[in-house]
Amino acid sequence: MSDAGFKLRLTQQKDYQFLVEFLDTEIPPVTTDEPPPLGENAGPNPSRMLAAAVSNCLAASLMFALRKFKNEPDPVTVDVEVSMARNESKRLRVGAVDVAIKLGKPGASFEHLDRVLAQFEEFCVVTQSVRDGFAVNVTVSDSEDVVLKA
Repeated sequence: MSDAGFKLRLTQQKDYQFLVEFLDTEIPPVTTDEPPPLGENAGPNPSRMLAAAVSNCLAASLMFALRKFKNEPDPVTVDVEVSMARNESKRLRVGAVDVAIKLGKPGASFEHLDRVLAQFEEFCVVTQSVRDGFAVNVTVSDSEDVVLKA
């Protein structure tokens, strides 16, 4: 990822729906919305986008770290569970994000797996940026459902 940053534009479409445009790339726009009763669920809300960003970043970081040692983890699947909580002011917040990454091959087939599992989370820009705000719990298992990291 570049150190240069990036630019977005959000334009209200109606009520709580926004069109998110990625101004410095050719990425197609995304519609975000709130669930009822506020919105119409026309797209993911910000909490879902945040969970997707955290989990996608973790999966990509793990794949990068594995491929650095010529490992091919494909196909990778990620299940995410978000817990919502109220803070001391009774405001709703993301309480925790539990991320379960499943690799597409048995753990024994990967080179330098211990080193990869010890380091990959440190490369995840999004996760490390939000960890001070809420817990991000990561589990990695292989294609045989053996837990490699918890």
